[in-house]
Amino acid sequence: MIKVVFDYSNEQDSVKISEELLNLCNSACVSVLKNEGMDGEFEISLTITDKPTIQQINSSYRGIDKVTDVLSFPMSDEGEYPKNLDTGALVLGDIMICAERALEQADQYGHSPEREFGFLCAHSLLHLLGYDHVGSEEQAKIMESKQAKALSDINLNR
Repeated sequence: MIKVVFDYSNEQDSVKISEELLNLCNSACVSVLKNEGMDGEFEISLTITDKPTIQQINSSYRGIDKVTDVLSFPMSDEGEYPKNLDTGALVLGDIMICAERALEQADQYGHSPEREFGFLCAHSLLHLLGYDHVGSEEQAKIMESKQAKALSDINLNR
């Protein structure tokens, strides 16, 4: 059985983040983990933020001084994840989503905000698990396939 616990923080006030949206993000993460053959309890820090904050963090950590939709900060050390000593959950890392950018992209791609948030969570979790599409067309195709499968499994098809 897979359980994902979010250490959730909402650091913006322009987009309402509902409990249903958070549950959907959780379902997207569970779907990815299930498809990866993982089992157990996992912890992810999920922060919803605004454009100025994500731009500053993107600049500081990646040297890219522009707004992005999502950032991922894995906690693994060569595939090993730390355990939360209180719960025993594996701590996978941090996901930071720019709520404003997510809504813009949903509109741009012609799908629902729910689908975009689900996609961003699935995409970011794959990064936490070690996948990287930057600079590799083959890895990009693998990630696209895994994202599509995870979203299809929870009825968030395009």
